[in-house]
Amino acid sequence: MEALLDNSDTSYGALEGAMDEPRKTSQKSELMFIAKSSGPLIITFILQFLLQTITMFACGHLGAEELAVASLALCSFNITAMAFYQGMSTCLDSFCSQAFGAGRPRLVGVYFQRCSLMMLTFTVFPMFPMWWFSGAILKLLVPSEDLAMSCQAFMRLLALGAPGVLFFEAGKRFFQAQHIFNAGTYALAITVPAHLILNWLLVLHPTMGSGALGAASALSVSNWITCLVLLLYAVFISGKQCWGGLEFRKMVVNWKPMLKLALPGVIMVEADYLAYEVMTIFAAAFGSTALAAQSIGSNVGTIVFQIPFAVSIALSTRIGHFVGVPDISKARLVSKLSLMLGVAMGVFNFTLLSTGRYILARLYTNDKDVIGIASNYIGGSRQKIGSYINMVAYYIIALPLAYVLAFVADLEVYGLWLGLVCGIAVLALGEVYFAIKADWDRIVVTCRESHDH
Repeated sequence: MEALLDNSDTSYGALEGAMDEPRKTSQKSELMFIAKSSGPLIITFILQFLLQTITMFACGHLGAEELAVASLALCSFNITAMAFYQGMSTCLDSFCSQAFGAGRPRLVGVYFQRCSLMMLTFTVFPMFPMWWFSGAILKLLVPSEDLAMSCQAFMRLLALGAPGVLFFEAGKRFFQAQHIFNAGTYALAITVPAHLILNWLLVLHPTMGSGALGAASALSVSNWITCLVLLLYAVFISGKQCWGGLEFRKMVVNWKPMLKLALPGVIMVEADYLAYEVMTIFAAAFGSTALAAQSIGSNVGTIVFQIPFAVSIALSTRIGHFVGVPDISKARLVSKLSLMLGVAMGVFNFTLLSTGRYILARLYTNDKDVIGIASNYIGGSRQKIGSYINMVAYYIIALPLAYVLAFVADLEVYGLWLGLVCGIAVLALGEVYFAIKADWDRIVVTCRESHDH
């Protein structure tokens, strides 16, 4: 049978020298490439997260109750939408980068379309009624009926912007596979200032502002702006070489290989999101002040995690290209570099959080009680394996321990974060072990078996 990634196949626009790189490589050259690629991605992820962070800022300065509403609504949206989009789109980190590395650029566009349709099918259409009537579910999880119904109103507005988030997540992978790492940065560089203006007008303006619902409206509009700007980038600047037009027949077939990576990717990312969001729901039992403080801690933690997350995307894209070529020695080299970079970034994040915790907390609110609680605990392409490790680390270790420390040992929010720290330590050790033990020959074989003929 013909090799699935044979570069001579022109049915998807085979491209000679897709990777455009030297034959020899070294740790230094790869570090330089990763640094160059990671810079735009770091900015992209931080700017993307700033959209929700600005929403939290605006609601936090309205009051603790408004911050609690925004926190719980965004928590629910992240669990049921954002985690699904990011998880399912992880399959494109493998499929698109391998296809481009193998010199089949049009296949990148096919994978983008197929994954986007899959996400629409499995997330937006089934989830929309749940978002619209989310108050009935939230009333079972939080003690305040008013809080639950306010969150429902917030969620209804967020749901209108959900498709924009979906296409942006898939679109980022479409560009990253082509080594175009700054497309998302440019899109968000336009969206974030627009989002600031929208929040001032719809939330904080003395006459036009409509409180927390204005913040939800601003975020929904901003999500669509980001998606549309990314589309304009592809049309007028770069990225068209991997687009062969809408190919509906190819969109609706051969979902199984993609789902084999997408579903474990959802579990992996969902496990991460749920751990933080379940902690937010736990914190709601301790009152609005504790909930607001927990929200600040989660937001600050997520912001600083954007740096290693962006670097990991650059690394996985690089490895995907080498697997697609295939060049096992270079893939192994980049894998080893990822472990070194992980240690360095861990030290950086620890230093940042331990020394700047009070300053970070004050950015969100002027409430002294919230600042006091938050500052204390702020200081404190193998998706299936990743999903298993995440499930064990978060749901067998982190969350049960967090519950015991918070409710049994009466440490409240501090206990939630102590439990999380223990779980993440286990998660890190597990991922390091499987990275060291990777069977690269088998990975290349799996790559060839998964792609379209």
